[in-house]
Order: sequence, then structure tokens, then C-alpha cells
Amino acid sequence: MAQVLAVVPQAGLETVLVAVELVLEGMAPSGSISVEHVRNVLARLNNPVTPMQTETALQLTLAPKADTARHDRLRPTHLDDQEVRHA
Repeated sequence: MAQVLAVVPQAGLETVLVAVELVLEGMAPSGSISVEHVRNVLARLNNPVTPMQTETALQLTLAPKADTARHDRLRPTHLDDQEVRHA
């Protein structure tokens, strides 16, 4: 757990303590926790909040349409008869 303590100068003691508490609360039945798990929780705690949606006067003139045949029309005509194999 020395690696967890090494994160304290960057993240701060309080943040690391909260992250460790969250990891311990959701501990796996095996009882093992990892430094990567603590770092993941720290990253989630420090993740910026997503901005709220804003109102706009913009309107779509044409609604989006799923046109899967468009891809077939974009291929060159000499390949239309051949099956394309993807590896």
C-alpha cells in the first residue's frame, strides 16, 4: 500500500482517504484490493462534472436517416459482384 501513499502528494490526503474508504466498502468477496482500484476511484473522484445541456434555437431541417445501403452505393462498381472478405 506504499503506492497508495505515494499518490497523496498529488491527490491530497483527504481525497485518498475517501477513495480508500470507497474501495473498502465495495470490496470483493475475496477481500483483495489493488492499488489500481484505488487509483481508478481517485480518477473518478477527480473527473470534471459534465456540463448541463443548454437550450438552443437551432432546429434540424432534415431528420437523420439510417441508410445502410449508402455504403454499398459508395463502393466502386467493379466490386459490386464480389464478396469482400474481412480478416
